[in-house]
Amino acid sequence: MEISNQHITEELIDTEEQVVNENVLILFNDDVNSFEHVIDLLIKVCEHNSIQAEQCATIVHCNGKCSIKNGTMKELTAIGETLAHYGLTVEIN
Repeated sequence: MEISNQHITEELIDTEEQVVNENVLILFNDDVNSFEHVIDLLIKVCEHNSIQAEQCATIVHCNGKCSIKNGTMKELTAIGETLAHYGLTVEIN
């Protein structure tokens, strides 16, 4: 079976476009929200498992911020708005 160079090039372009279109949702530390609240929201809203949510909460606490979700701007905007509604400080990069 012969694979054309054009086919390979098209697949690489598609992959590059997916990578370029991916953004990161960042959670910032604050003095208001408890670990339990943050972990609960990461599980419910971001679909983290309990270990991942706890690790992200710890990183935020120690480093001041943590990347919590990758995705398209549309996906992350909806998630970010929900987290902000519940008192978390987030930003999309």
